[in-house]
Amino acid sequence: MLVNTMSQPYTAQVRQRGQFTIPQKIRESLNIEEGDSLSVLIVGDAILLTPKTIRTQDFAEKIADILDAEGISLADLLQDLPQIRAEIYQERYNPPTP
Repeated sequence: MLVNTMSQPYTAQVRQRGQFTIPQKIRESLNIEEGDSLSVLIVGDAILLTPKTIRTQDFAEKIADILDAEGISLADLLQDLPQIRAEIYQERYNPPTP
């Protein structure tokens, strides 16, 4: 399991016009300052905010570094993929009958 030093969940309430405040600890850890732009991506049912435009190669290298540090191989990541796909398929297309 990957653990991030900022893995603690934070709550941000959406206000008028869709605005919310990024908690101070997160802003400080990512060096986000007033006036900075964020990239906003939809990932499934989640929203991913990044402090700058994602550069695919940099992003992939960071993920690879984290995996290496945690001793996780690509094979480890893919090991459960068929089962996870089957579960997602079952959940989406074969909901339980009451």
